[in-house]
Amino acid sequence: MTRLTRRAAIAGATFAPFALQAQPASPDRPVRLVVPFTPGGSTDILARAMGQRLAEMFGQPFVIENRPGAGGTLGSEQVFRATPDGHTLMMGHIGTLAVNPALYRNLAFDIGAFVPVALVAKVANILVVTNRLAATDVASLVALAKRDPGRLTYGSGGNGSAAHIAMVAFMEATGTDMTHVPYRGTGPMMTDLISGTINLTMTGGPPALPPVRAGQLRALGISSLSRLPSAADIPTIAEQGVAGFDVLQWYGIVGPPGLPAPLVARLNEACNRILGEAPFRARLETEGATAEPIAPAAFGAYIATERERWGALIRRANVSLG
Repeated sequence: MTRLTRRAAIAGATFAPFALQAQPASPDRPVRLVVPFTPGGSTDILARAMGQRLAEMFGQPFVIENRPGAGGTLGSEQVFRATPDGHTLMMGHIGTLAVNPALYRNLAFDIGAFVPVALVAKVANILVVTNRLAATDVASLVALAKRDPGRLTYGSGGNGSAAHIAMVAFMEATGTDMTHVPYRGTGPMMTDLISGTINLTMTGGPPALPPVRAGQLRALGISSLSRLPSAADIPTIAEQGVAGFDVLQWYGIVGPPGLPAPLVARLNEACNRILGEAPFRARLETEGATAEPIAPAAFGAYIATERERWGALIRRANVSLG
């Protein structure tokens, strides 16, 4: 995905599959694909990948707009209140769509009312530590954490972010206590982790794998039950003694309430066609992401299941925004 971050507005090409051409012309002008986080994180990287191909399919620019703030709720509200005509969409993820409902209880909009369009990818988290930390595997990290509770610091892209919740799940599973350091986005958090300002994080493959491969960070484990084909040398957390540990990030496109069903179906068809392309799937896999082409209804059901799962964890662990 080295070319995915070159520019935010990706001009459309002339290519459009026959099945899409046969449908009514929509979108018929530039589309805003809102990323409710800063550039450089998994959500941003995947949005740019999809935006490039969607632009080519529809012959319209898909303009990536980064609208960070308040755990993704600021950008989410902008999309929620947009005209439901297919020209404003959001690349949502586990945090904005499944975690935030349990954290932000007084929002002026209903997160559950977003219209699911397409599940784009599931991404295994990678537990990574600064090279300055004397931990070489999960067992040694857990031992360090238990030796001095609260001393080790872990970063995330913000309170309630995917990395934050993944680490809460890890601490619950291992009986450890570490101190959360929230940042305003994954990019600045990774910068501080590489410098050794913080000790560790558990974040998606797109931002984690490049510095691991460059020797800037040390990877201790994968959060999925199976190893990643693109990083088969990194063992899973589960196989290192944390039985059943399976905490994934996931990303998908949603639209504002009222988005017409025919347009949802058209956008879903385009997204799923992209996700079925071997070159695109290979690009995702190099970053630890797995394509997930499913129908909008199935995506909606998955969001509901995840919302219940992570809401329960947030309540058990008493996670707050403070």
